[in-house]
Amino acid sequence: MDYMKFVDYHRSTGADVTVGCLPCDAERAAEFGLMKIDADNRIVSFSEKPKGDALEAMRVDTTSLGLAPEDAKARPFIASMGIYVFKKSALVDLLNKRHPKANDFGAEIIPAAARDYTVKAYLFDDYWEDIGTIRSFFEENLKLARHNAPFEFYDPASPIYTSPRFLPPAKVENCRITEAIVSHGALLQDSTIDHAVVGLRSLVGRGCVIRSSLLIGADYYESDEERAAIVARGEVPMGIGAGSHIENAIVDKNARVGTGVTIANRAGVQEATREDEGFVIRSGIVVVCRNATIKAGTVI
Repeated sequence: MDYMKFVDYHRSTGADVTVGCLPCDAERAAEFGLMKIDADNRIVSFSEKPKGDALEAMRVDTTSLGLAPEDAKARPFIASMGIYVFKKSALVDLLNKRHPKANDFGAEIIPAAARDYTVKAYLFDDYWEDIGTIRSFFEENLKLARHNAPFEFYDPASPIYTSPRFLPPAKVENCRITEAIVSHGALLQDSTIDHAVVGLRSLVGRGCVIRSSLLIGADYYESDEERAAIVARGEVPMGIGAGSHIENAIVDKNARVGTGVTIANRAGVQEATREDEGFVIRSGIVVVCRNATIKAGTVI
C-alpha cells in the first residue's frame, strides 16, 4: 500500500477517522474486525472478531466494492486491516475525553468512533496478510523467496530497504540455492538451500540441506578461536552444524544446531511444547527457540 494515497483519501473526504479495509472470505473473517459501509464508504456498523450469528450479520455484497460476482461470493466480508488515519482533534478527543481507559483500537476506539464520528473506509485489494500466528508468519516470509512473489522488496518505484548494519556481504561456497533470500553477513558452505530465508550472520555448515525454512540468524559472530574452544568443551557453536537437514522449520536467533541434526517433523506432530529441549511445534512447524541448543544427532 502507498500510504500517501491513504492519507490523501482521508483528507479529501473530510473524515474524522479512516480505516484501511479489504474484502475477506468466511474462513478468516472471524479473526478480524468487520464492517458494513454505505454508498459513501462511511462505516455504519463495526464488529470486532464476531462469531456465529454475529459473524453472519456482517456479511455484505462486495460487488459494490468493484469485485467480480464470483470473487464477491468468495469474499463476502469487509475486514479491517488495522491501519487507521485520524484527524488529530478526533484522536485527542477519543483518547483523552471519551475513552481515557481504552486499551485497544480495534476492539474499543474504532467501534466507538463509528458511532460518534464520521468514519470512512479506505478500500484496498492487493497484497496484505496478518502475521499473528506462527503459521502465517512462516508462510508469508517464505512467499518472499518465491519467483514472482506476491510482495516484493525490489519494486524500482518504491524499494524497501533493510536497516544499515554494516556487515560484510554474504559468502556462498559451492552451494545450490533455489528460491531463497540470503541476508548479509551469512556464510554458507557446500549446502543445498531450497525455498528458504537465511537471516543475517547465519552460519550453515558443509553438507546441510535447508528446505522450506526460516533461519532468523544471529546477533553476533563467534570467532574461529571461540568456536574451537566451544567444540573442545563438547558444546555446540552457533549456527547450523555440518550434515544437518532442516525442513519446515523456523530456527530463531542465536540458536546452536549441532552436526547431523534432522529437523523435519516426519511424524506430523501439530502442537508440542518442549522448550526444555530447545523447541516447540506450532501448526506442524518446528520452532527452535532463541538461544537454544540442539545437540548433535538429534532427530525432531
